Amino acid sequence: MTRDGIKALFAGIKIWRRGDERAPHKPLLLLLALGRVQKAVRWLPYEDVQNELGRLLLEFGPPRPTKVIDPFLRLAKDKLWTFSSDIELPFRHSLLLQEEVAGGFIEPVYSCLLQDPALVTELAEGLLHDHFPASLHEDILQAVGLNLALAEKTPRDPGFRQRVLLAYEYSCAVCGFNVRLGHNPVALDAAHIKWHQSGGPDVESNGLALCSLHHKLFDRGAFALCYSDGDYIVKVAQQAHGTTGFAEWLLAYHDQAIRKPQSPHYDPAPTYTEWHWREVFREPSRYSLGRDLGL
Repeated sequence: MTRDGIKALFAGIKIWRRGDERAPHKPLLLLLALGRVQKAVRWLPYEDVQNELGRLLLEFGPPRPTKVIDPFLRLAKDKLWTFSSDIELPFRHSLLLQEEVAGGFIEPVYSCLLQDPALVTELAEGLLHDHFPASLHEDILQAVGLNLALAEKTPRDPGFRQRVLLAYEYSCAVCGFNVRLGHNPVALDAAHIKWHQSGGPDVESNGLALCSLHHKLFDRGAFALCYSDGDYIVKVAQQAHGTTGFAEWLLAYHDQAIRKPQSPHYDPAPTYTEWHWREVFREPSRYSLGRDLGL
C-alpha cells in the first residue's frame, strides 16, 4: 500500500456527528495504535484498549459516558483496522475479553508504517491538529506513548492572537498575568473558547487572553465560565485538586469574575462558553460560595 493510500484512509475515517458534540474516540485509538507501531507492535488486546483508551477518553474526551467497544469495533469499517481473530459484528464486550481479541492496522498499512517513521509522524500530527487544540498535543503524545517532534501549524487567522490580546489589554483574563520581554508579551496566549476543531471561529467573542497555565487548565476542563449578572464567572471543577499551586492559581479564582475586555463587543458569546461547559468542562463545579448561579 502506498503512502498516499494510507493517508487517504486516515482522512476518510468516519467520525460520529451530532451537532457540535465532540467525538475523539477513533482519533485517540489511532494515536494509541501509532504509538505501538513505533515500538514495532501491531496488535492491541481489547483488554488493554479498554483500560488505556478509557483513560484517554476520561482525560481528553468529552465529559459524558462513553463506550470503548464502539471505536474498537467500528474502526474496522474504515478499512484500515482488523482483528486478530475472525469475529462477526456486532460483538459483545464479554466475548471480546473471553476470546482475547486484539485489534490493529491491516497488514499492508502496518508494514508501510513500520518502514516509514515519517509517515507515522505525519498521520499523528494530522489527527492531533484536526481534533485537539495545540495546548493538549504534548500531553496526548505522552499519554499514548508517541515520540515525535511536532511541526508548527499555521493558524487559520494569524491576526486572531493579536486581536484577542489587544481586547484584554495584554493581560490574562483570569489572573492578570502580563509579563513582557521588551515589547513582547511572554507566556500569554489567545485561547479559543470553542475549539477550532469543533467549528469555533477566529473572532474576539470566541477568544480569551490567558496565561499559558490558565490556557492549559481551561482546555483540560479544570475550569469553565458561567454568565451571571453581567459577568463571566470562573467555576472550578470538583475533579480539580492539588497541593502546591492549586489554591493560589486555580481555587483562588473560583466564583470570581474574569477581567472584562475593552469593549462589550468582545465579551465571550454564550454559544461558545456553553459549548465549552458541555464538551470540555469536567463538571460538576465546586460549590458556589458567592452569588447564586443556578447551577
